[in-house]
Amino acid sequence: MDTLWLLRPCDDGGTDYVCFRDCSDRVEVLEGYHLPPQMPLIKHRQFLLSAEVPGCRHRFERQQGFRHGPPLF
Repeated sequence: MDTLWLLRPCDDGGTDYVCFRDCSDRVEVLEGYHLPPQMPLIKHRQFLLSAEVPGCRHRFERQQGFRHGPPLF
């Protein structure tokens, strides 16, 4: 996995997103919001070990309603 995007549409036309990006020995997880043409807002950033990613992804998909989608930017 190089980069994985999870998206959830918002009522105002924007999109909540979670981006998982490989960073050498760990995975960077960015949680944010985007409403074009504004710059994306990063709400939370963390680094996980690769083994922690499936559980984190499951939480976003099953419990918070995010779905896999194309990159926002």
